[in-house]
Amino acid sequence: MALHVVFVEPEIPPNTGNIARTCAATNSVLHLVKPLGFSIDDRQVKRAGLDYWPYVKLEIHESFEEFLEEYKGRRMWLSTTKGKQRYTDVKYQDEDMLLFGKETAGLPRPFISEHQDFAIRIPMSEDTRLRSFNLANSANIVLFEALRQLDFPGLE
Repeated sequence: MALHVVFVEPEIPPNTGNIARTCAATNSVLHLVKPLGFSIDDRQVKRAGLDYWPYVKLEIHESFEEFLEEYKGRRMWLSTTKGKQRYTDVKYQDEDMLLFGKETAGLPRPFISEHQDFAIRIPMSEDTRLRSFNLANSANIVLFEALRQLDFPGLE
């Protein structure tokens, strides 16, 4: 049993390092979709992930199109400020994929429009609606809701 966290074109090394650490601690799979805004060997990525990297189930994809083709037919939840439903209003399942876009632009808008039924958002005040939470924090928020709903499988 596993959930999948997908960072599409992440740009800031510490965000990826931080979510790598979370994925290792929760037995979740981390997918990184190129192009990345850094080298996976970047010391900031490694520092943020500390000594958890050997325990991360990591998949790297050459492009978003390649990722979508490889995982065609899988349930994918799109975390976006454009989502109509709250992340707590959906029922997560084993092997669900939680997608997060790059820090400066999010997920591609046409992709969100085509999959609006799977677009979820984290509630925020109206004063900040045009912005979003930190990428790693957002991923943690959604991932832990999904894990809670699944009764924290394999976790103590």
